[in-house]
Amino acid sequence: MVIILDFGSQYTQLIARRIRELKVYCEILPFNVSLTEIQKRKPKAIIISGSPASASEEGHPSCDPGLFTLKIPILGICYGMHLMAQILGGEVKSAGKREYGRTLFSGCRREDLFAGLPNRFITWMSHGDYVSKMPPYFEIIGTTGNCPISAFRHTNRKLFGVQFHPEVSHTPKGPEIFNNFLFRIAACFPDWTMASFVKEAVAEIKKKVGNSRVVSALSGGVDSSVLAVLLHRAIGDRLHCIFVDNGLLRAGERAGVEEAFRKHFHVNLRVINAGERFLTKLSRVSEPEKKRKIIGEEFIRVFEEEAKKIGGVKFLAQGTLYPDMIESQSVFGGPSSRIKSHHNVAGLPEKMELDLVEPLKYLFKDEVRQLGKELGLPHEITGRHPFPGPGLAVRVLGEVTRERLEILRQADRIFISEIKSAGWYDRIWQAFAVLLPVKTVGVMGDERTYENVIALRAVCSVDGMTADYTAISHPLLGKIANRIINEVKGVNRVAYDISSKPPATIEWE
Repeated sequence: MVIILDFGSQYTQLIARRIRELKVYCEILPFNVSLTEIQKRKPKAIIISGSPASASEEGHPSCDPGLFTLKIPILGICYGMHLMAQILGGEVKSAGKREYGRTLFSGCRREDLFAGLPNRFITWMSHGDYVSKMPPYFEIIGTTGNCPISAFRHTNRKLFGVQFHPEVSHTPKGPEIFNNFLFRIAACFPDWTMASFVKEAVAEIKKKVGNSRVVSALSGGVDSSVLAVLLHRAIGDRLHCIFVDNGLLRAGERAGVEEAFRKHFHVNLRVINAGERFLTKLSRVSEPEKKRKIIGEEFIRVFEEEAKKIGGVKFLAQGTLYPDMIESQSVFGGPSSRIKSHHNVAGLPEKMELDLVEPLKYLFKDEVRQLGKELGLPHEITGRHPFPGPGLAVRVLGEVTRERLEILRQADRIFISEIKSAGWYDRIWQAFAVLLPVKTVGVMGDERTYENVIALRAVCSVDGMTADYTAISHPLLGKIANRIINEVKGVNRVAYDISSKPPATIEWE
């Protein structure tokens, strides 16, 4: 196994992704984990993550210095490189000016970490500090125009550091670097697969749940559907799936979910009509974080009420994924910052009657799709675009009302139906419409209008942590905009969002 020490980087789980893609098992531990705990796991290698913290400042987070005496191969990434340099006798300084984005990297030595790579390749930088003085017995193995020490290694021990981020897709040679570190340097074995994950997850669910019944939050999306099948494999009829119609669903969502789920699965399913309840709680609420917290709490209260009716229920299962976790809080103890409170993570109430079961919480969306295929789910479910737990409440920007929800539903229905008809749906990672909290002047039938604006969003991504906008053809966008303006009462303008993540997020709220 490989241990990743998390210092709060937004990319920590991307490191785990790269390792798992190479079929090597890994665990993410907090940066301050004890040396004893690390040794107990007998890792073949250790990777130290980046961090929003600065190694050049007083009081920065650190690991046990004894880590570097274990004779285990270690790779430090960005902050991890800085920490390694400091602990082993080098120096780190503030660059004064942050370096961010694609950077041309030149490899000086290419027999181990950079074996098989070209002399120069593109890397992704995101740092404000740099190694100003090498530790004793280290040598430079890579440079860039702005950073003379962009990669180093110990001359006779398997200790390596890179200033760039090999885990992000913007470093195209990143997978090859991890491949070299895991197999050429650390002598790992590629024997961890999604089938092995199923086996481990089922065993963990059985151990945690025991003989209790479990209620599972079902939305009909990829995550909750995969979760339901995995849980059913582990505990059978003691699973009770609950679909909550919170009044924030897309057009035809409830009927479609019921039909698909009853067609493909033979589990206990309850459908709860709670639209009035949720909309009342959301009345006159415009702030995104408050929306998410209200929705998160109401979901939990509904599940608790239904659990009492069922009887013998001690657990609530959720299809929480890692992007939900990492954007809501520091998952493994690292000092990462909150981006937004997902309703099923930081949006949960402090007091709950049910314990959580979240077997997917360290997986990304594409891994959950792979898991769904492993469990035998059909493409119509595993291929669905992500839909946020708070539903249309975070796509109706500003106050959520029945009228505004209906405008958005119809615009979204047209958008999705058109990209499906044109063969674009499976080429897009996520597509949706957003109702903006502004009105604009227009002209219809020679008369002035002052109506709503719809924004369309479509992105390409692998894991949801980074994304680029999808360049849908202009004729198709024109057709979609024309239909929305003509068919959805109250809309006179349509815009297309061409921002990437980062700096934007995929959802608008």
